Amino acid sequence: MRLPSKETLTLLRSRYPKGARVELIRMDDPQAPPIGTKGTVLGVDDMGSILVAWDNGSGLNVAFGEDVCCKVGE
Repeated sequence: MRLPSKETLTLLRSRYPKGARVELIRMDDPQAPPIGTKGTVLGVDDMGSILVAWDNGSGLNVAFGEDVCCKVGE
């Protein structure tokens, strides 16, 4: 797995700040929340994963380059 550049991390952190609301579009994990689940961003780690507290109680991260989420309302 390739790590994101510092510029990419900065962009991700500005696009998904702590407290932002997101909706899951795609996650390739058998334990993934259902598509369309909404959650609150806790932050973005150094691997580029978006840390999310999903409304259904799941804590799976949105993996950089693998999974997809979007901000609610966009």
